[in-house]
Amino acid sequence: MDKERSKRPVTQEPKYGKVISAVDTLSLGFSMVLAVLIGIGVGIGLKKLSGWEWILWLGVFWGVAAACYNIYLAYKKQQKAMDELQNDPKYREYHKLED
Repeated sequence: MDKERSKRPVTQEPKYGKVISAVDTLSLGFSMVLAVLIGIGVGIGLKKLSGWEWILWLGVFWGVAAACYNIYLAYKKQQKAMDELQNDPKYREYHKLED
């Protein structure tokens, strides 16, 4: 029995770890599409209210800018997670690869 325990890894991946990771990545895609659609909707609404054709493109720009901001936030979240992992005692043996 003790031999079996020594062969098992010390840390195990959570039961639903892959599913949670996939949903988190999928939510970034949904938020990007939703941001662009909301921007287009705002642009169409402002176009109908004001009658100016060019304001639709302003809404599209706002949507694309919001999607880019969502990518930035996801990047910062991932960077923070990697920094925390770097300070984890389990991974202290590994060193950063230098260019």
